[in-house]
Amino acid sequence: MKLLLTSGGVTNDSIRAALVDLLGKPVEESSALCIPTAQWGHPMCGPESLRRFVTDGSPPTMTGLGWRSVGFLELTALPTISTDRWVPWVRAADVLLVDGGEATYLAHWLRESGLADLLPELTDTVWVGVSAGSMALTPRIGDLFVEWRPEEGDRTLGLVDFSLFPHVGLFPGNTLEVAGQWAAELGNPAYALDEQSAVLVDGDRVEVVSEGEWRHFA
Repeated sequence: MKLLLTSGGVTNDSIRAALVDLLGKPVEESSALCIPTAQWGHPMCGPESLRRFVTDGSPPTMTGLGWRSVGFLELTALPTISTDRWVPWVRAADVLLVDGGEATYLAHWLRESGLADLLPELTDTVWVGVSAGSMALTPRIGDLFVEWRPEEGDRTLGLVDFSLFPHVGLFPGNTLEVAGQWAAELGNPAYALDEQSAVLVDGDRVEVVSEGEWRHFA
């Protein structure tokens, strides 16, 4: 699977160019499935914020980028329906647009739904994550970001070997200094990203795409 792990979505021309490169064709010729599940696990999210993601108003950063088609996939529903129904939907999509919220909650439902098991087979599919939608693929998110079942820890899927600290400069507590303290407790590499930055992963290729501020913690 090809990954574009962002803090705030496809927010500038550089990140959009990276997305097109991973897709291998224009956005306008590509089909997308949007996954809002992470929002249900975070106390700051709810029906209104979920609607904003699905409808993606101005400026568009995810579902409103001009896709040929956009569908909606709710992971909490998948265990109740046959895989014969939803697996073909996922396989047919060029890109999965995965919103933010609570990363451990999202990782839980990726496992429970069965989608996590399918991801290694989706070699040509692009995963575009926002915040927790990116963090869920890392080894751990750090106690700082756990809002759901903290007693179960901060472990996530570990599809990549680095962690992510999102929203640098967006919130008062999301500073590079705090990110450095957070990273020092992880035991694995990490990146801190502002809203204009992303990490691209395509096989062994890992690179930062940015028109803003970011930091790598080895």
